[in-house]
Amino acid sequence: MPPSLSSVELPPSRTVDRRIWQACAGSSVQFPSFNSRVYYFPQGHLEQSSSSPSPSPSFLSSLVLSRPMILCRLSSVQFLADPVTDEVYAKLHLLPLDPSSYPLNAPLPLFQPSQEDRIMAYAKVLTASDANNGGGFSVPRFCADSIFPPLNYEADPPVQTLTVTDVHGTRWDFRHIYRGTPRRHLLTTGWSKFVNNKKLIAGDSVIFMRTSQGEMYIGVRRSARFSNAANFARWREHFGTGEAKVELKENGCSMTSARGMLTPEAVASATEMAARGLPFEVVYYPRAWSFSDFVLNADVVEAALGMFWSAGARVKMAVESEDLSRTTWFQGTVASAVVPGCGPWQGSPWRMLQVWICILILD
Repeated sequence: MPPSLSSVELPPSRTVDRRIWQACAGSSVQFPSFNSRVYYFPQGHLEQSSSSPSPSPSFLSSLVLSRPMILCRLSSVQFLADPVTDEVYAKLHLLPLDPSSYPLNAPLPLFQPSQEDRIMAYAKVLTASDANNGGGFSVPRFCADSIFPPLNYEADPPVQTLTVTDVHGTRWDFRHIYRGTPRRHLLTTGWSKFVNNKKLIAGDSVIFMRTSQGEMYIGVRRSARFSNAANFARWREHFGTGEAKVELKENGCSMTSARGMLTPEAVASATEMAARGLPFEVVYYPRAWSFSDFVLNADVVEAALGMFWSAGARVKMAVESEDLSRTTWFQGTVASAVVPGCGPWQGSPWRMLQVWICILILD
């Protein structure tokens, strides 16, 4: 008989340098300052445990449903990488506050890396040829020029060996060559081994990074275009056979590593502790299909709720492009602003705005 899913043991998640984590997550992902006030939205947390943008809250208690936003203090953040999928995620430790007690502490300053600590990054969505485990990787010219060490173009052919480190600390060697008609940059020897090990498919992305000291790193972003079942097929050898939901117990929190999503049960446990005023922990995957952050700076939330939202108001949001080379601005007009007056999430401001959008691309 195949092993039971509950008995499957996976290596522990590894702590990731915040600079590497940020490059893999994207610059649009920002965390509030440590010790600062934040609002936790159970409704948004629940969305990251479901494939539906409006998951049923039927298993949540009436106490949780009566508190659609909970004021907390962000006590710590752990930056981690999934041991199977390589996707980066974070653990946020939160302490519910009495609204009358703030400001609790002066917030620590946001992490601002010095110029010497900054990382250059370039991401590419893999084509079918890139993800062919018998082929090579076509390197965009900008990536080769800005991330890779300089090639000796007087050599015939120009070639070098690149040593890069993944989010788990494993080192990979790739042969980088400049050849062909017309000439182009390619990764050849070593690339197929990487593709096989990481189970890369067309639509996934790889991120090449370089520190100011010349150290090179590589990260992975999984495509969000496939169903949970299709993604689970990639990781079947890690989990054995069975259903596509696998619970990994880590510090009392269950999550499904196969898609980097939390289980509804784990979310219910966190929301119950939050509603009761007890310290709790949430797991946040920045590359989940939902673009919604469910732990937000309190000042930002309070400023937004203090505004008079009406149809016709103009709004905009910046989203980083897939290759990290430009910013896409989503600009739109508010069509309606409604806080539910009845139902399970009565009074919740979550998703209170309906916006019609257009897209502008700025290089």
